[in-house]
Amino acid sequence: MTKVIMHGCNGKMGQVITQIISEMPNLEIVAGIDVYMGIKNTYPVFPALKDCKIDADVIIDFSNPLLIDELLKQAITRKLPIVLCTTGLSEDQLNEVKKASEEIAILKSANMSLGVNLLLKLLKEATRTLIPAGFDIEIVEKHHKRKIDAPSGTALAMADSINEALDNEYTYKYDRSQERQARAKKEIGIQAVRGGTIVGEHEVIFAGEDEVITFEHTAYSKAIFAKGSIEAAKFLAGKPSGLYDMSQVIQMQ
Repeated sequence: MTKVIMHGCNGKMGQVITQIISEMPNLEIVAGIDVYMGIKNTYPVFPALKDCKIDADVIIDFSNPLLIDELLKQAITRKLPIVLCTTGLSEDQLNEVKKASEEIAILKSANMSLGVNLLLKLLKEATRTLIPAGFDIEIVEKHHKRKIDAPSGTALAMADSINEALDNEYTYKYDRSQERQARAKKEIGIQAVRGGTIVGEHEVIFAGEDEVITFEHTAYSKAIFAKGSIEAAKFLAGKPSGLYDMSQVIQMQ
């Protein structure tokens, strides 16, 4: 039985994860951490990790960047691995995450979906074949109207995955409206669409002479991110210190 502490248990993702784990035989949330205590849970909830003395195997974090510094500090003290799903961390915090991974196991990914992370792997393979053949690359991402960052972290992760296969020689182009010229050969176009309640859509276009190959991923609910974080927790429990990512989880599927 893998015992989980859910950090950010009363947020939207925390509630989804709680529901999914409640139906799993070999996983259990033994405690939750959340400053908001207005939800009744089947496990004890504490306002901070330092107040929780319950033993666990791993922490799943879907919380707030403001809480990450204290989370890292307490996790190191207790030698607890962290599946770190909170986004929007500062450069200083990212450096602290890397430093903390020297003492505990931390898994961090731009997107927790198993499908997206499989797609990142496939994009590298496609790039190695299609770019030498003269294909251009464009990425279009769509999200709900309340999303404030653009482009999405997932779109950037896709661009980075492609660029890694190209020895990071390509630049990213976010807007073409201010210039009138043909696209550069070594660029990846990235465009963002915002509207309605779109959970998340990503389209990667490889456009060549007389043919187009498109990779698409559509998220219909937040459950895909919850399921990915749960698989990551199962993978990370008992791992030695180090910085892990979802590509390693994919390999174990």
